[in-house]
Amino acid sequence: MVTIKCKNIAFSNIEAILFDKNGTLEDSELYLRTLGQKGARMIDAQVPGIGEPLLMAFGINGDFLDPAGLISVASRKETEVAAAAYIAETGKGWFESLKIARQALEAADQYVEKTPSPLFVGSLEILKSLSVAGLKLGILSAATTEEVKKFVTIHELGAYLQLEKGVDEGPSKPDPALFLEACQALGVAPERTLMVGDSVGDMQMARDAKAAGCIGITWIGRADHVKGADVVINQLDEIQIIED
Repeated sequence: MVTIKCKNIAFSNIEAILFDKNGTLEDSELYLRTLGQKGARMIDAQVPGIGEPLLMAFGINGDFLDPAGLISVASRKETEVAAAAYIAETGKGWFESLKIARQALEAADQYVEKTPSPLFVGSLEILKSLSVAGLKLGILSAATTEEVKKFVTIHELGAYLQLEKGVDEGPSKPDPALFLEACQALGVAPERTLMVGDSVGDMQMARDAKAAGCIGITWIGRADHVKGADVVINQLDEIQIIED
């Protein structure tokens, strides 16, 4: 077990750390913005007039992506349901609306995923150093498990991680069950596990699961996006290891 220190906050007797993916380890802003824009255009082609309201719902305004917006923090299933709700408002049936939303986002995903999103500066280094210190590490993301595994493979992170978990058919953030399932898979207690994420959902999930602590990261300096964090950092290298 180790002590993790961030700024003036120390977390003792830590055995594991779970990281969010999008916006925490992965600089996914361009990917998510392009996905939302492409998906909205494809839906608008079938349901004219819905494109702009959808972009607002996604949290996209021109070249700006709201890090706390729908497409930034929601699971794919939640994004599909939200988009379908806008389609259904035009008078289309629910199942048809859901089909249009799902197919459009899947097609948009195939279009934009050809260029992988880069790691944030320091992501690889912090995973390496935490792994060397003997901590169990995992990714706990609102993306699908398939997307998480693809991310790990592309960036060759597998040697440092013991868990690659996304949201498929089960609970999504901020449901604490997701955090508890991850801890169980790692074989560690929640009170010995830290959460590192960039959203209120990450913080609420970990708090409700009685985690050892919540480290909020905001690369753009918006602490309100990680409300509920025990400590807020702007770079991953602010996570320091003090061996017990």
